[in-house]
Amino acid sequence: MGAYYDEIEIEDMAWDEEKRVYHYPCPCGDRFGISRRQLADCEDIATCPSCSLVIRVIYDPLDFEDEPSDDDASSEEGEEEDDEEQSDSDDDHFEDALEKLTITDEAPKIVSVST
Repeated sequence: MGAYYDEIEIEDMAWDEEKRVYHYPCPCGDRFGISRRQLADCEDIATCPSCSLVIRVIYDPLDFEDEPSDDDASSEEGEEEDDEEQSDSDDDHFEDALEKLTITDEAPKIVSVST
């Protein structure tokens, strides 16, 4: 796309926590909008929902590279506490495995299993 209304730095845009998008005023009276996910996907075009104008957003893509995908973002909000609990239990399992680990120079024993 070659014809932008303007090029705006991300620092000049306002973050809307409720809608989870960056906004910038459009001359038509509405606002240009772009989400963090779009920025993480290297999309730098913010559109106005009321007119045909678009702006190019100037930003550092590395600032958004760890942004979760849209599917992950909605499911992660409710699972953050579960992840913390699970990581604790994973650490416990790892420590238990290390305690039970034995290393010997003996040849492994052959065990036959009948079905």
